[in-house]
Amino acid sequence: MPAREERRDLDLEYFRARMRGLLPEHLGIRLTSAATDLMVGEIDVTRNLCTSPGLMHGGALMAFADTLGALGTMANLDDESGTTTIESKTNFYRGGQEGQTLRGESRPMHRGRRTQVWQTNILDPDGRLVAQVTQTQMVL
Repeated sequence: MPAREERRDLDLEYFRARMRGLLPEHLGIRLTSAATDLMVGEIDVTRNLCTSPGLMHGGALMAFADTLGALGTMANLDDESGTTTIESKTNFYRGGQEGQTLRGESRPMHRGRRTQVWQTNILDPDGRLVAQVTQTQMVL
């Protein structure tokens, strides 16, 4: 594993392949940047992801953030290790509007041997905070 201070850009296709055929792909999550200290993705707010007309479902926002945090954890593990979410906390600040593309930025807060904690900010096209998710990933 690289030194904690070192930024290592990673192969996007490797992480995109990990999402194929699974919920992240079904939700339309697109990974746009991958590094050991920052995972960035996008998701379009489509009608099928809304809970009421025009507003994105909170569960879809949480799944978006959970995906980015899990991929960030994977970026910091060796090939023999895996990860699973053991805790997640979400604060919602505004609704994601149908027709918008939201951006998620996930950064590590703690990278230990047994757990990692990632915080994901989900932003609207104007850069305003839609939700903030803090999750704990267990290293398997």
